[in-house]
Amino acid sequence: MRFDRTSGILLHPTSLPGSHGIGDLGPAAYRWVEWLSGAGCKLWQVLPLAPTGYGDSPYQCFSAFAGNPYLISPELLLRDGLLHSDDLVEMVDWPADKVDFGRLIPWKLNLLERAFIQFGSAPAALRREFERFCHENAVWLDDYALFMALKESHGGGAWYGWPAELRKRDPRTLEKARQTLREALDRFSFYQFVFYRQWTDLRQFANGRAVRILGDIPIFVASDSADVWAHPELFYLDAERRPTVVAGVPPDYFSPTGQLWGNPLYRWEAHKAEQYQWWLARLGAVLKTVDIIRLDHFRGFAGYWEVPAGEKTAVQGRWVPGPGAGFFEAVQKAFGALPILAEDLGEITPDVIELRQRFDLPGMKILQFAFSGPDNPFLPHNYTPNFAAYTGTHDNDTALGWYASAPEQERDFARRYLRVDGSDFAWDLIRAVWRSVAVFALAPMQDFLGLGTAARMNYPSRLGGNWEWRMSGAELTPQLQQAVRDLNTLYLR
Repeated sequence: MRFDRTSGILLHPTSLPGSHGIGDLGPAAYRWVEWLSGAGCKLWQVLPLAPTGYGDSPYQCFSAFAGNPYLISPELLLRDGLLHSDDLVEMVDWPADKVDFGRLIPWKLNLLERAFIQFGSAPAALRREFERFCHENAVWLDDYALFMALKESHGGGAWYGWPAELRKRDPRTLEKARQTLREALDRFSFYQFVFYRQWTDLRQFANGRAVRILGDIPIFVASDSADVWAHPELFYLDAERRPTVVAGVPPDYFSPTGQLWGNPLYRWEAHKAEQYQWWLARLGAVLKTVDIIRLDHFRGFAGYWEVPAGEKTAVQGRWVPGPGAGFFEAVQKAFGALPILAEDLGEITPDVIELRQRFDLPGMKILQFAFSGPDNPFLPHNYTPNFAAYTGTHDNDTALGWYASAPEQERDFARRYLRVDGSDFAWDLIRAVWRSVAVFALAPMQDFLGLGTAARMNYPSRLGGNWEWRMSGAELTPQLQQAVRDLNTLYLR
């Protein structure tokens, strides 16, 4: 699919400002969209919006279809009569510049449970809307709600530690659980209803201001997810439903021992046999919430790194062919033109390039990777238009953090290439990306703010301390908005 030359900012909703410990879908999100539109940006890039689990990573979620209840706005619940003003009187002294997930999660879930109780006396029209939502999304919502209710009843433990009759989905046992846990099923379904109601309103608001949402689909799903529990036949699992092989990438820029993600790997032949129905349902669900999909780890569709379960690092793996063109032909048949951006980073082989070009998908260029020499493919003079160019992504250090820690040889090359002295390096990178021929120009909000390593969003392969950065709200000044608008005007974005 061909796109128009434009620009945007990468900012996950959790990083938005607000009074309740985490960025959410409430008033601050609407102010952000207004600011972004006023800056002349046409794209808002977010990370996966699914419910986060262990490690708080949006790339390791309890469902590939569900939304993250921690993003639900208390103010909007209050507006809709699902909370009382007294519910928000006891305010917590949250840090302004980070998400403290350890404190936030129990507080937010308690608040959402109060809203669910209040929903019991909600107007009939709202209850009919909820029933319609449950009916329209039953294909994934029924399994997800039961999964979460069972997880809660087992102290939050992973499903592969449940009793065998639940782990292996004995029909009579599941039916009994549905009856016993009816209140919990309704509650988890309610959380999804509220999330999607709030997100749909926000997305429509953005689209009405010519801002499109660039969303994200991780190629793999978490082991501890409703997806693997409900569809074990689609993954490489043993008789006890534990993965036999897991996902990762070999040693690379980010880690000398590779990245051991630990996700179960797909039985692609099983997906092909059912004409990729699970994947088509997943893509269809995401396209109801975003306008363009960044398909994470695109190279895995050509070939992926398979690591035996139990390995401590990703070093002892092997390359295995992915589903290739057949998968994208099925997607194209179902959806027509593909509104997909291919995250084609990492160890890229000719088959990956051929697959991306065959379906006319934009790839990605990361300017931080560029400064090894003039033949580096990440330097702007080596770009072609069908790419999205970034200063860096959520997995990189900030531009300023990179400049502070990079080898002096690369720093010197960067200064000479950009013809700058390095005193305003983040904006030097932004300008280089914006004036390139790449169809999309994007940068994390941290780079527009000139922030250092302390504002980094994620360290690949590091457990804990990720996904926490937030804005305070004071950063969204008219002066910064005008500076971004000038960029977009100067470089026809």
